[in-house]
Parts: sequence; structure tokens; C-alpha cells
Amino acid sequence: MLKDRNSLYTEAQQLKKDTTDLGIEMRKIRKEYSDLKGEYNDLSNKSDSQMAQLNKDLKAKSNELELKENMLQEREQRLKEMEAIVSRQDSITKTLNKIVKDALLGFKADELSVEMKNGKVYVSMTDKLLFKSGSAAVEDKGKQAIKKLTEVLNKNNDIDIAIEGHTDNVPIKTNIYKDNWDLSVARATSIVRMLIEEYSVNPLRLTASGKGEYFPVATNDDLEGRVKNRRTEIILSPKLDELFKMLQRY
Repeated sequence: MLKDRNSLYTEAQQLKKDTTDLGIEMRKIRKEYSDLKGEYNDLSNKSDSQMAQLNKDLKAKSNELELKENMLQEREQRLKEMEAIVSRQDSITKTLNKIVKDALLGFKADELSVEMKNGKVYVSMTDKLLFKSGSAAVEDKGKQAIKKLTEVLNKNNDIDIAIEGHTDNVPIKTNIYKDNWDLSVARATSIVRMLIEEYSVNPLRLTASGKGEYFPVATNDDLEGRVKNRRTEIILSPKLDELFKMLQRY
């Protein structure tokens, strides 16, 4: 099971907080231990029973302190490993982002864009590049872009690929597609089938989904915004198996 970038950072931040809280608790225990030891050293006039009880309390506090110190060391090590792996993921994603941009240099800004978000690489292709209005059949120039991208993907098998179809909010109803949601799903699955059938991408790496009009990147109140919203996003996610194997050790 993979987690998204935000959940990883949330877990890392929580681990940092837990480690800080444990450090505060340890300082409190150390003070209590020091106070008990001071009392023990002043027992010359105390009874044997008082000395025995204080000695018992001192030993218990010493054991508690040792336990907390071990816990703190373990959490600090876990945090260090997690941060190192997340850092490596950042490096991998940045490299992937550059490779994808280089592969798609021949296409215009109003046809596609490539950017990093939340530890993933987003390739956003416009309808102008991919489809005719109301169609899920990929146009020739769109096929060229997908071919270029697939050349990168087939050299990097440790990347999961999600295809998301998006539309504007102008209603559509054809003999084939009932509404925008239906069309967005068809467009995503059309690209997935192309990746599998024409370029032999492993289906286990692929996810297709349609978002309809519900995740706009611009306003739908004008033509320019609607053009931006009619898009297909190909989301590339470096696998985080190493991180989750590490987390399962604790």
C-alpha cells in the first residue's frame, strides 16, 4: 500500500513531535531520579524501612529512565531513516521531472505542461493535443506525445502511472457518452489501453479514473479557463516500497 506525499510528511512531523515529547519526558524523569538520589544520599538519619523504600523507588526510576532512553534512540533512528528515504524520493522525483520535460520538449506550452507536486510528476495534456471535441479517440499528435512519454516510462519500471481525465462544466450528451464524467473516464481508459496494447506497459503500474468537471484548475466562467480545465493528467509516482518496508520494522 502506497501513501501520498502529504501523508508521509504528516507521519514524519508526528514522529518528530513524539520524539520531542519523549525528550521532555526524559528530562523530567532525570530530574526525579536526581532528586531521589539526593534524598538517598541524605538518609543517614532515616530508618531502615525508609531507606529500603527509597532505594526501591530509585531503582524503579532508573529502570524507567533506561527504558525511555532506549525508546528515544529508536525513534531518533527511525526518524533519521525516514527523512533519508524521503530525501531520496525528492531526488528521484526531480530527476524524473527533468527527464520527462526533456522528452517532451518538442510540444508547445498550450499543448502540455510538466510539473512536480507532492512528490509526483504531473504531465498535463490539453484536449487540443489529445482529442477532438466529445471524443475519446487519441489524435495523431497526442499519440506522438504519449509515445515520447512511454519511452521514459518503459526505462523506469519503478514508477506508478495514474491517468486522470478532466473536463469543463459545459454539459455534454451524445449517443456514446451520457455526460462529462462518462467522457472523462473514457478518455483516461483510452490512454491506458494505448499504453498496454501499443507500448507493453505493465497493467499493474496503471490506474485510470475520470474526474469529470469536479477538479478544475481554472474558472469555467470564460473560454480560456474552460480550455485549461479540459485536460488529461498523467501522474507519475516513484514507488515508496523501501520506505514502507522500513516502517514495518518498527
